[in-house]
Parts: sequence; structure tokens; C-alpha cells
Amino acid sequence: MTIFRAHPDGQIASGQIVWRDGAARCALGKAGVIAADDKREGDNKSPAGVWPIRHVLYRPDAYPNGPVTALPAQAIAPDDGWCDAPADPAYNRPVKLPYPASAERMWRDDHVYDLVLVLGHNDDPPVPGRGSAIFLHLARDGYPGTEGCVALARADVEALLAAAQLGDAVEVAAA
Repeated sequence: MTIFRAHPDGQIASGQIVWRDGAARCALGKAGVIAADDKREGDNKSPAGVWPIRHVLYRPDAYPNGPVTALPAQAIAPDDGWCDAPADPAYNRPVKLPYPASAERMWRDDHVYDLVLVLGHNDDPPVPGRGSAIFLHLARDGYPGTEGCVALARADVEALLAAAQLGDAVEVAAA
């Protein structure tokens, strides 16, 4: 298994990710990195641990032919969401919008979810309140902290995906 490492570089929400033949700056949770067992919904912390890459989601208007990767990839639609309501049976699962419980919109105007690696945090099975929608996605300008995800520049996510293989994982670690 190849592990892509994301770790803080001295600033609480900033880090470095390293993979086969590559490295890049990344953003992490606004509130830093926390042990996975202590992760809570809405805490703005990235969970420490090794998270398998489950699959890739992408916007077909941004990637008409899909991303270049050996990983399974699926196009999203404007009505795709991800449930973040701990009491809902679909917690930490994809849903169709509108959804009766709280759900994050995957088709976003800010384009940070144009390309998303779904990470295997709290998904087998999901434990209510232990964190949802932990992704590796595109960073905003200036790399501000995330709500718990790992975020990289578009070119860096594309390079990482081109190198990724089935069975790869992302490791989030405190420095």
C-alpha cells in the first residue's frame, strides 16, 4: 500500500503531502489534526490516521473525459449531496438533494469539489457524530484551513491521482 502523507508544517491548518515522485503544499483542518477517536462532527479538525482512498468523484463539466487515474471514478450531478446529520440513517453517505436531513452539496459554486478523493474515515460502518465527508479535494486560493479535509491545488490533485493505484491510502499525521 502506498501512503500519501499529509502533516502539519508548523501552521495549524497548513501541511505538506508527499507521494511517489511528488510533494505539495496542502491545507488541513482549520483547528488542526486530532486523533480519529476524538474526531467530532463540526470540530474543523482533520482526523489523524491512515484512510483508504475509496473512489474519486468529479464534475463532468470540469473533466469531460474523467480524471486521469487508476482509481474508480464517478461523475457527480447537481443534485448530489453528502449527509452530515449524525442522527440520520444516511450519515456519512452520499444522498440526492433535496434531502430531509442536513447534507453538504457536492456540486459547489466555489469548485473545491470539482475533484474529490473520498477517504475511508468513519465509513465502515459510520459512527454517528464521529465526522463525515472527510475528503481530499481542491484547495481554495491561499490554502485556508478546511472543515476537516485535506486540500491541494488542482494541478497537485491531478498529479496525485495520476500516480495513485488501487489500495492506496492517505495518512494524516500530526507533526
